[in-house]
Amino acid sequence: MTSAAATTLAATNEHLASMSNTLIYSSMAVYTLAFFAYIFEWLLGSRSRVARTANALTSRTEAKQTGPAVTVKKAGGTAVLERPKVVVRAAAGSRDVPDGPGAHGGDEQGDLYGRIAISLTVLAFLVELAGVVTRAASVQRAPWGNMYEFNITFSTVAVAVYLTLLALKKNVRWLGLFLITTVLLDLGLAVTVLYTASEPLVPALHSYWLYIHVSTAIFCGAVFYVGAVATILYLFKDSYESKLENGGKPGSFATSVLERLPASASLDKFAYRVNAAVFPLWTFTIIAGAIWAGSAWGRYWNWDPKETWSFITWVAYACYLHARATAGWKGRKAAYLAMIAFGCWLFNYYGVNIFVTGKHSYAGV
Repeated sequence: MTSAAATTLAATNEHLASMSNTLIYSSMAVYTLAFFAYIFEWLLGSRSRVARTANALTSRTEAKQTGPAVTVKKAGGTAVLERPKVVVRAAAGSRDVPDGPGAHGGDEQGDLYGRIAISLTVLAFLVELAGVVTRAASVQRAPWGNMYEFNITFSTVAVAVYLTLLALKKNVRWLGLFLITTVLLDLGLAVTVLYTASEPLVPALHSYWLYIHVSTAIFCGAVFYVGAVATILYLFKDSYESKLENGGKPGSFATSVLERLPASASLDKFAYRVNAAVFPLWTFTIIAGAIWAGSAWGRYWNWDPKETWSFITWVAYACYLHARATAGWKGRKAAYLAMIAFGCWLFNYYGVNIFVTGKHSYAGV
């Protein structure tokens, strides 16, 4: 390659890297608009929904105290006993509580802002995706060679998971506000603290396993994150339902927000299904990393901090799934286990890369 051609290539790469930065900042601007649209969806939605949960819990308590009602009808000279209605619950020990109507609370104006929020989320996702692809094109490699690139790719995949669930007609619009809030925080951290200039990979990362191992790790993290959000919301919704069940009176803010979410049993089930679905892929991620380590470092397992914490995360999620499947753990005990597992994943994601030195330390962070 001539000197002039090399200079042109460098300038082109620099231009693409600059374009990527512009696209990432633009996506943050659109995500911010989506954030406010989600806020309006919640604010303008109906707030008079507390009777739904309260009435359901009251009816359940009365049924426990009095037993099922038996109606006696006379058919000619014969008394006929009607069979009582049987309530089938979604899960053992769950409350007979209906799912909330969603963020907009069944309000037409709130629903309009919700649709606007989703449209803006789609637009922001496309802009961010273009920023990630442009970043990859600027150095002609996978866009996850350092923590900055990992962050922007991770947030893109997390939003993609959310939009995919919506496209599959799953009732997950309640995730929108919480998702976009954390995506903005993630991108803010990426462009301020973790930013790294676009540059070639270090030699240790030149492998096709970079595309396989790291991409699956990012996807698993995004799905684990969705499960963690559902688990956190479950803990709040369960406390809210317990307070109502015990005769307490939650504050108006809690009522306005939590009454619109799915029932705690639904959130619990959703979190479990999400974590269970992605766990086999996380197992593959660790195996793929071990194979890559064997070819790059000569040993399949070195007890490197990243390897160790990946395994700890695997054990934590395995304990969570095992407790649910065999010990019958549901509810708060299982939720605490799930949060511990996600905390391990978060430390593996941020803590190990930033604060711990090991074979996986590269490109600054």
